[in-house]
Amino acid sequence: MEVIGRTVEMNRAKSDLKREQRRLMIHRFWANKSMVVGSVIILLIVLMAVCAPLITAYDPYQMIVADRLKPPSMEHPLGTDNFGRDLLSRIIYGARVSMGVGFSVALATSVMGLVIGLYASYYRFLDNILMRICDGLMAFPGILLSIALMAALGANLTNVIIALSIVFTPAVARAVRSAALVVREQTYVEAIKAQGASDTRILWLHIAPNTLSPLIVQSTFIFAEAIIVEAALSFLGTGIPAPDPSWGNILYDGKVVIMKAWWMTVFPGITMVLSVLALNLFGDGLRDWLDPHTQQAKK
Repeated sequence: MEVIGRTVEMNRAKSDLKREQRRLMIHRFWANKSMVVGSVIILLIVLMAVCAPLITAYDPYQMIVADRLKPPSMEHPLGTDNFGRDLLSRIIYGARVSMGVGFSVALATSVMGLVIGLYASYYRFLDNILMRICDGLMAFPGILLSIALMAALGANLTNVIIALSIVFTPAVARAVRSAALVVREQTYVEAIKAQGASDTRILWLHIAPNTLSPLIVQSTFIFAEAIIVEAALSFLGTGIPAPDPSWGNILYDGKVVIMKAWWMTVFPGITMVLSVLALNLFGDGLRDWLDPHTQQAKK
């Protein structure tokens, strides 16, 4: 009976501890103003993109020549573009493309960067090869390398994601490698290796989990950067091809008529700036939320 009683008490203590940890995490989230503000803006933009058909009654592809370059009005809240398409619907549907590209690139670079960074940190011979390749890619400015890759691959959505993933993976791989090198030298890793654990087990069960915090934070900044570079590529005519809406090619259409249709560049520009700002705020807040030492230092 004593054993049963102790077991029940231990389970109850573990349950209370987990509940207290959840409460502290929630409290730290609400106390983290950057993360809260960034989360709210991102959530609003995502909801706007998902609920696009419910928000606007206009087809983003429908051209009405009679409505060409109309300023903001009750009928068209953000005006129309140079083909008579409703600008609000173009921006809302463009959020699906631009945010989708950002998320896809962040996910792809996280996976590839994690694999490259882990194996480079663990095997010295791979480290020299993989890091020199990363150094070579990082030697080029990101936008120039993206343009070169798009020229080779061709302008479409899939190729934009591939090109940006290649451009941003080296930075993620280096961040993961730096975190993994610190973990690799820990005593417990040496002890696990001495017990006969395989390299794969050590890498993925003991080193990889300790690199997730910097990886997640880095991914939020890659998300924001991918949106900017995609917009730049589309603005230069090498990104998402017309007539598919993205914030970049909306700006590309607007630059031709910027003097007489300011709304074609101002409104998509504001939307993109808000998205990138929200992602950066979220990334800064996430870094503090995942690192309690930073939180304590601020206090």
